[in-house]
Amino acid sequence: MEFKDIVAIAGMPGLYKIVGQRQNGLIVEALDGTGKKIPTSPNTKVSILSDIAMFTMEGEEKLAKILLTIFDQSKNGLQVPDKKANDDAFPQFIGKVLPNYDNERIYLSDMKKLANWYNILKDQYDFESLRKELADAESAENEDSASDKPKVEVKAKAEKVIKNTNAKGDSKSKGKAVGTIRKMA
Repeated sequence: MEFKDIVAIAGMPGLYKIVGQRQNGLIVEALDGTGKKIPTSPNTKVSILSDIAMFTMEGEEKLAKILLTIFDQSKNGLQVPDKKANDDAFPQFIGKVLPNYDNERIYLSDMKKLANWYNILKDQYDFESLRKELADAESAENEDSASDKPKVEVKAKAEKVIKNTNAKGDSKSKGKAVGTIRKMA
């Protein structure tokens, strides 16, 4: 199971794993141990965990990095509160795993959800594979940022070719976008 296959569904507690697709939605399996499979509709709001981030004072922190921090700190004795814990335990908990969190934009319900999600995933998910996924994604981002310059040059050359082709006054090309690049589905 990859991190990008784990979802949260609005209005439904817990986490789910994507197990299939239908023409008008997904088929998900509950990660609560029941293995119950549920179809989603087009109106269902599904959030992929890999796309979720939490607010910090500097910007945002990806949920995957926060879950890894919780995993690492729980090995060293961090107690992750369960959903029925005292409300005072959650700000203390998030203060340990995300010290620079934005306390005005992260609500108690968000803190409870984070702790609950970790408690669901801790026995079912391989956090070492998540660490590897994050490392691979980070190295890919570094490669993309290093190769941005050639992409800009290629785009500029393509625009110049298009301008030159349209400027020639070819009767066949008048009124048409000659040399445009289309994305094929």
